[in-house]
Amino acid sequence: MRGLAGKTVVITGGGSGIGEAAVQRFRDAGCQVHVLDLRPGPGILPTDVADLAQVERAFAQIGPANVVINCAGISFRTPALELAPEQWNRVLSTNLTGVFNVCRTAARDMLQADGGIIINVASTNAFFGYPFYTDYNATKAGVIALTKTLAVEWAPTVRVVAVCPGYVLTPMQKAEYTPEMMAAVNAHIPLGRHALPEEIAALFAFLASEECPYFTGTALICDGGETASTAAGAGQLD
Repeated sequence: MRGLAGKTVVITGGGSGIGEAAVQRFRDAGCQVHVLDLRPGPGILPTDVADLAQVERAFAQIGPANVVINCAGISFRTPALELAPEQWNRVLSTNLTGVFNVCRTAARDMLQADGGIIINVASTNAFFGYPFYTDYNATKAGVIALTKTLAVEWAPTVRVVAVCPGYVLTPMQKAEYTPEMMAAVNAHIPLGRHALPEEIAALFAFLASEECPYFTGTALICDGGETASTAAGAGQLD
């Protein structure tokens, strides 16, 4: 991708799954990549994105970023009537408030410098009422609305884009599935399989490159055709 080498990239939730794949993709492109994650590890700045002070400390240490990718997120499979206030607050504080904390902190530097791009990870769950994920679904819909608002406010200096993956074969997803469960979900995806984390990371790299400077304020779906199908949502396990 043109224009990625030498960029400073910050990726939240970069210790696993899609975020980890994104870290590798941007490092391979010659970027200086900084990882924010709750879990400590080599090359990780331990950061709770729900805590604005921690986010600000991390960015003060990193300095201005050219590319910021908000991958950090959590979910719990819980019926709405059994959803405890503490769980609701925890999911919203991480998945929505955390995204806003990172966006606002990063944009302050971007708006005073040469601009940049912020990529927020939403989900196809934002478009459908998938059962048992009330809190998660609400946050992902909120991320899309937040993305559109910030893109308008910060244009033309900072681009803000949401990426909405469907089913992605992360290690966490693999651990939850039996072969029968995997087959049942894949049967409702037109391309017949889950996305690989590396495929979502490739979309991030494309958006951050000089190949597509006209993308902002939009939500890009990458789901193998799931939301285009009349059976969309049918693969959700009971």
